[in-house]
Amino acid sequence: MLLLFVAAIALAAWIYLVGFHGRFWIVSRHDDLPRPAIEGGWPEVVAVIPARDEAPNIGDCIRSLLTQPYAGNFSVVLVDDQSSDGTAAVATAAAAEAGAADRLTVIPGRTPPAGWTGKLWAVKQGLTLVESRAVAPKYVLLTDADIVYSGELLAQLVTRAERGSLVMASIMAKLRCVSLAERVLIPAFIFFFQMLYPFSFVARRDHPTAAAAGGCILARLDALRAAGGIDAIRGALIDDCATGALLKRQGPVWLGFSNDVASVRESPTFAEVGRMIARSAYAQLRYSPLLLAGTLLGMGLVYLAPVALALLGAGLARWFGLAAWLLMAVAFQPTLAYYRRSPVWGLLLPVIACIYLMYTLQSAYHYYTGRGGMWKGRAQAHVTET
Repeated sequence: MLLLFVAAIALAAWIYLVGFHGRFWIVSRHDDLPRPAIEGGWPEVVAVIPARDEAPNIGDCIRSLLTQPYAGNFSVVLVDDQSSDGTAAVATAAAAEAGAADRLTVIPGRTPPAGWTGKLWAVKQGLTLVESRAVAPKYVLLTDADIVYSGELLAQLVTRAERGSLVMASIMAKLRCVSLAERVLIPAFIFFFQMLYPFSFVARRDHPTAAAAGGCILARLDALRAAGGIDAIRGALIDDCATGALLKRQGPVWLGFSNDVASVRESPTFAEVGRMIARSAYAQLRYSPLLLAGTLLGMGLVYLAPVALALLGAGLARWFGLAAWLLMAVAFQPTLAYYRRSPVWGLLLPVIACIYLMYTLQSAYHYYTGRGGMWKGRAQAHVTET
């Protein structure tokens, strides 16, 4: 009877997730940016890029931005966050190669003060420079140093924001999926993110779910100011979702996909992908041991129990377990197709979920040993979030 109860709960969970949780798993329906078309003049946009030891990636990022076809004024501010690898020089050379050296401003970053994460302090410095201009731009594009843009992405994003009177339009970058570790873990990273923050819920004004993807956030500057600016989330480790929540209080927001926004950051080993996951996993649980225990129990019930029941159970419990396993495999298919992975990986989602559980536990361990939120040599999870 207990096994049947567990099987029924697991199956009910997947029926809800697939049928009633914002259709989070259908990736393709969000890739619907409009063709660039705005009546009147195009608003000014300034991109702000925080960069710390990003020499391998920053050149591609700067070239892709400064060659975007955009009819309005568009420039880039790079905050070189105390890099030791010549990030600023690479960026300057890339701007010159693109014939747009006059549209790149590089400023040296200062040491983060108490209460700030490194990235957000760098963003703050860039925004301070932007806001000091005689005429402030309508939009700022908050983007990461490993993001590469193609097509007419900037114009399309501005078009969506203008037509929808949005205070924020954000794109989930297509992460690199080349190495074995990336092929195993990256599609699930996107799948789990969408499960936590269904994009259709994010876009609804009447729904509390709010999120953004930190690699590409087009924000209206006046809305960001009205929300208290980056200062209001200065200690947030999961800064993109904190930004999305901050801006959703000011007006309508949108989060979607596009093949024209891609991350070129390489993660050749499981350890490197694991560091990306573990950096913020425990922060997602608000550093709560109780939430950690609940997450372990919930993921065990939703991802692992169906497999155990399908393989080792009997009678109706086995059939319920098999049905739940197949539902999760089917739900994973659109994300796998987006990353051009074999459909067979859908059946292996429980194994991948186990790996994510391991990295979540590692994240908690790092937090309690003073190494939480480690990124580019900085442990940031001890910072009090506001």
